[in-house]
Amino acid sequence: MAHLRKPLAAALGLNTAVLVVETIGGVEANSLSLVTDAVHNFSDEMALAFLLLAYTLRTGLSSHFLRSANLFNSLGLLAISSLLVWQSIERLLHPQPVIGLIPIAAGLLAAVGNWGVARELREPSKHDIAIRLAYVHNLGDVIVSLAPVLAGAAMLVSGSVLFDPIIAIIIAAVIVVTALQAIIGSQEELLWPENVVCGTAGSSIPRESGE
Repeated sequence: MAHLRKPLAAALGLNTAVLVVETIGGVEANSLSLVTDAVHNFSDEMALAFLLLAYTLRTGLSSHFLRSANLFNSLGLLAISSLLVWQSIERLLHPQPVIGLIPIAAGLLAAVGNWGVARELREPSKHDIAIRLAYVHNLGDVIVSLAPVLAGAAMLVSGSVLFDPIIAIIIAAVIVVTALQAIIGSQEELLWPENVVCGTAGSSIPRESGE
């Protein structure tokens, strides 16, 4: 499994950069759409970190632990998304100034970063189902990361800051749907490093007893 750790580590590093850029940019620009997408990328950060740990630790992480972590992460996303939607509604009722150029720049960088994450995962995803799930998810994130760009451009063209909370609500809706899918599937059997087949190594890692 050593050949999988390098692209996973690179993907995690790129996703961390995306998270930092969107978080700082969102705070500096007072942009809810950018902050909401940063929350979305934080969920990817957790998923990639656990996946890397599972391929790095000698005995791996149990599927029960990974399912539990995924469940609590999803519940946390639902709570945060609800708060962001509430704040977005407040912004619609009481608009606040937003620096439109920052969501455009940060969103474009985030899209490039998410594309880089997907690119790092593309080759190993051909041999491993667990990594393929992360690969497909990050391909979709490229499109989602362009939402703050749309918000920033719309604000600059129209002069209305209402586009920022509207886009934030849309991104939050995407997060909620994804989180609910994860919660519903949390009791199902997941394919994780302890019971998937590594195409390059040609062997599988046995499951832990009791799993």
